[in-house]
Amino acid sequence: MASAAADEQCYGFTPMPSISTFLGATLQYSTAERICCDNHRYAEFRGYLEAPEVDLFGRLDPTVETVFYDSVCGIPLFIAPRGRSFEEFKEESLHHGWPSFRPEEIVSENVIIHDNGRMESRCLTHLGHNLPDDGIDRYCIDLVCMAGEPLSTDDERAKILTLMHESAIHNDEFNATTYASSAEDFSGKYTKFPTKFIIGAASVVAAALIYFFGIRPLLKKRRKIEQWNEIE
Repeated sequence: MASAAADEQCYGFTPMPSISTFLGATLQYSTAERICCDNHRYAEFRGYLEAPEVDLFGRLDPTVETVFYDSVCGIPLFIAPRGRSFEEFKEESLHHGWPSFRPEEIVSENVIIHDNGRMESRCLTHLGHNLPDDGIDRYCIDLVCMAGEPLSTDDERAKILTLMHESAIHNDEFNATTYASSAEDFSGKYTKFPTKFIIGAASVVAAALIYFFGIRPLLKKRRKIEQWNEIE
C-alpha cells in the first residue's frame, strides 16, 4: 500500500478490496485501480453496469434510495434515485451505458466538477464526467469508482480523510434522509470538445456541398465551353 501524498491521485492509495464483491456482484479490481486512481480520461466499457456478473439494477432495491460511496476512501458521493423513480434512474443509466445521476442526487460537498466536466471526489478519486442533457447536468460515473463502503477506523486509507478539503462531509456527519444537495441544475462545467467537433464537421460538409453542387458544375460548364471554342 502506498503512503498518502497530497499531489497524487487517490492520495497515493488504491481502491478498497471489498469493491470486487459490491452488492454481491463481481467487479474487476484491476479495472477499478486503473480507472479510479491512474486515469483522468478513460472509463470502464459502456454497458459494464449490465454485464451478467455485474447486473447493477438487478441488485439494487427499487423501493429505497441507495447511497453510493467512494471506492477508495468511502465517503458518500450519490444518493439515488432522488427526485425521480427507480425506473427513470435505471432507464437513463442503461440508455447511456453508465450509472447516470442528476444534481439532486449528488453529495455536492464531496464531489468536484472541473471546468472541463471531469469529476473526482474529495479523495481525488476519478469518477467520470458531467455530460448535460437538455440543459441539466448529468453525471456519467464509473461504477467501479463508486462501489465503496465507509472505512473502518483501522483501515490504512482512513488517513485520506484527514487530508481532504474541510468542506467535505464525513460519514459520521452524513444523514442521507435529511441531506439536500446544493448542486446547480446546470453548472456550465462540461467538455466543449463535442460541440466544436460538430461545428467543424458541419463546416467541412457545407464546404463539400458547395463544391459539388455549386462550384463543380460551373467548372464543368466552363470546360465544355472552352472545348467548343477550341473545335470552332
